[in-house]
Amino acid sequence: MLHRHFLLHKPHGYLSQFIYEKKRHKKLLGALYPFPEGTMAIGRLDEDSEGLLLLTTDGMMSELMRSNTVEKEYYAQVDGMITDEAIVMLANGVEIGFKGLRYTTKPCKAQIISALPSCIGEGRRIRDARHGPTSWIALTLTEGKFRQVRKMTAAVGFPTLRLVRVRVGNNRLRFPSGVVEEVSSFF
Repeated sequence: MLHRHFLLHKPHGYLSQFIYEKKRHKKLLGALYPFPEGTMAIGRLDEDSEGLLLLTTDGMMSELMRSNTVEKEYYAQVDGMITDEAIVMLANGVEIGFKGLRYTTKPCKAQIISALPSCIGEGRRIRDARHGPTSWIALTLTEGKFRQVRKMTAAVGFPTLRLVRVRVGNNRLRFPSGVVEEVSSFF
């Protein structure tokens, strides 16, 4: 069987799934592109997050890409002007809640970023300047606990306002929101 692989710039407000069985109406990935039957998202981005999402018809590829050896890079717009001290704390690992327990995140790469790539764009309006400044950081992780980046930034006193995944492994976000690109492989 010939498998198919896709890169998607998931917009804000969509679920990273094709079926939703609860009563509330939700925007699903199938509304963005006519994906073939059996397509699955590799990892997830929550409804409020956006950015690079990999999709495949190959379950083994999904397992490989979700492993803790594959880096995932996120850009997070945080509330306030983040400090160098907070960046060091993020890089060294911080304590967050996970499944009702305290968990210390693995060390990661963390840095302040000053310019966003054009593919991210302005995005939705988070708030206006009268509510105070915001700043952007880049975090590169090899793990992916539930809402981990949001919990990490909150733990150091700078809650996430906007979250965009920009890279999974060697795959980079390079096109605008809602665009799908079919690729021959993720490697």
